[in-house]
Amino acid sequence: MWQAELVKARLNDHGFSVEIEIIHTTGDKIQDKTLAEAGGTKALFVKEIEEALLDGRVDVAVHSLKDVPAEIPEGLVLSAIPEREDPRDVLIGRLEAGARIGTSSLRRAAQLRARFPGVIVEPLRGNLDTRIRRLDEGRWDGIVVANAGVNRLGLEARITRPFSIEEMCPAIGQGALAIEVRSGDARADFLDHAETRAAVTAERTVMRLLGGGCRLPVGALAFFLRNTMHIRAVVASPDGTKLVKVSDQGGSPEELGSRVSYALLAQGAADILAAL
Repeated sequence: MWQAELVKARLNDHGFSVEIEIIHTTGDKIQDKTLAEAGGTKALFVKEIEEALLDGRVDVAVHSLKDVPAEIPEGLVLSAIPEREDPRDVLIGRLEAGARIGTSSLRRAAQLRARFPGVIVEPLRGNLDTRIRRLDEGRWDGIVVANAGVNRLGLEARITRPFSIEEMCPAIGQGALAIEVRSGDARADFLDHAETRAAVTAERTVMRLLGGGCRLPVGALAFFLRNTMHIRAVVASPDGTKLVKVSDQGGSPEELGSRVSYALLAQGAADILAAL
């Protein structure tokens, strides 16, 4: 809702009359199992919304980009990728040997096990408020969540520590929004942020070539330093015993993402993914 209200305000500023239509997706409704257990497809959070777009029931869809599959349905386009929020993951609570850490993400769980041996990773679902409430009730010692969501809801004071991208490589597209419309509709184009779009294009190239989804512990983050794009990507086994990481820079977003994907596969990611 925060994301939808932000886009509504920006469209209002450009003279559009906007009403918000709330659509509950399959991913919203599944609360008793992890996304991997539910099938792991990234379309869990977008399918019903894209159907509403194609049917003409809504005109603009607002997604968290990390929920959007690599392939967009025919007739739809990602019209805008606004400027990205902080893409890092953060810890709320305690992280120490023997601590029970809640996360629904295989990517986070795998990297936690690899970087912090001795922690006990347990599944959790629900929106951010629900997760923090359950943490406060003592279900876990800590939870790992996206910094962007914490910032958007004004809960920065609850953060114990942010993870560096070396400790916890973010999900592909984390911290970015995706504005999806029907092909040929340019009403939201002005929201696009070129640098963010280039970065997430490189990351989504990695996702497409590795077949990444909620079932795969794959992370990638692209960013610019002195006008050159850099990228860091990770593939980890769910138990954290194998961690393949690659960094690269330069070239077009697609070229950079492709090079990193093939390097990951060559250095051992192929075996991890085949086992999954």
